[in-house]
Amino acid sequence: MSQKYPPGTRDDHETFCRNEEWQPVHNAKGQKVRHHATYELALYDGRILRTRISRPVDRSTYGPSLWGEILKNQLEVAPGEFWGCVKGGILPDRGVPEAPTSSLPLELVIQLTKTAKIPEATVAAMSKEEAIKAMNDFWTSMVSPPK
Repeated sequence: MSQKYPPGTRDDHETFCRNEEWQPVHNAKGQKVRHHATYELALYDGRILRTRISRPVDRSTYGPSLWGEILKNQLEVAPGEFWGCVKGGILPDRGVPEAPTSSLPLELVIQLTKTAKIPEATVAAMSKEEAIKAMNDFWTSMVSPPK
């Protein structure tokens, strides 16, 4: 059974933006936009969400149709995520990229691709141990045997 959520108010809308740390949008003169409270949120995938709250920001409730559009097209959250953020400070899952468990040092990648001429795709698939072995193999193959 799905839970029924009420439409939000302008005040709830702004609380959501503040809790999720949306940034106020300024006009060309560097001042806050006057006709609406306007906020932006940069996402990890490169998109920027923008939402507008009609002034005055107060307890005025949005109509159900408009509220659905705001949630879907501006905030890109489900009603439960919205209310969790407003009432409990629980931030919506915006797909935060996972930190790599292991990565190659940049200097080693440069040596492998530029000095040893190993294709980038091959280097990208290497573990740190494999990359070090490949570089060691390259350097030892460059050394002439003693006479």
